[in-house]
Amino acid sequence: MIGLGELKSTIEAALPGAEVEVFDETGDGQHLGAHVKAPQFEGLSRLDQHRLVKAAVRERFEDGQIHALSLKTGVPG
Repeated sequence: MIGLGELKSTIEAALPGAEVEVFDETGDGQHLGAHVKAPQFEGLSRLDQHRLVKAAVRERFEDGQIHALSLKTGVPG
């Protein structure tokens, strides 16, 4: 199970300058949520924004530390 701080740091490392908030949606540590605002999202569709975030944490899905990650994304400002 990944810690919320580790997940936040992983997303921030992949998207420098991002504003990231992560939370546990169900209390089980595997169904997580994140709100991510990043300058890298400028001009991207919502789907492509989500793909960038999920690519950053892909390894945690593959090793089973994350079962589900709901996302809200956007551009800062």
